[in-house]
Amino acid sequence: MSRRGSSIPSSTPTSATPRRCSSTWPPRPGPRSPRASACSAAAAIGRRVAAGARLFTFGNGGSATDAELAADLFRRPPAGVPARSLVDDRAVLTALANDVGFELVFSRQLIAHARPGDIALGFSTSGGSANVLRAFAEARRRDMLTVAVVGYDGGALAAGGDVDHCLVVRSDSVHRIQEAQDALVHDLWARTRRGG
Repeated sequence: MSRRGSSIPSSTPTSATPRRCSSTWPPRPGPRSPRASACSAAAAIGRRVAAGARLFTFGNGGSATDAELAADLFRRPPAGVPARSLVDDRAVLTALANDVGFELVFSRQLIAHARPGDIALGFSTSGGSANVLRAFAEARRRDMLTVAVVGYDGGALAAGGDVDHCLVVRSDSVHRIQEAQDALVHDLWARTRRGG
């Protein structure tokens, strides 16, 4: 599978050198428009959903709310994709955090619920959250489609090989990153509903 990515700038400049994800969002005209990457991610999600895939979303802090939003949006009719936010069940989250460690709270849930062909959609402002990285590594082992929405320069998620589609909000402002991630979730959902 090819790895695709886009980068999402905000009004806050960054001095980071681009890594694997090198386009920008919101879109600018050009042959490598980030919308093309969002389109590619949406088309890949749509193909998996048409084949019966389920969507699993995850993230920490503000990114956890993005994960909840994504699951809620994708569950909406008429498509009604089977979607589960791995941050929704406090009992499971706290049991896993207490018993096996916080780094495993998402990957263990994927082990329990996901199957090959499903979709992992993860959010990380830094691109370096240990539990998000572990979840994507597990998703890759399970032959799931992996889509990351990250901030700053994409961090370890953009540099690693566990993500099929990496959408980077290129900013040093957590607020701008979170705002753009919300917009990107809506864009992915709308594009998936329209078929890419």
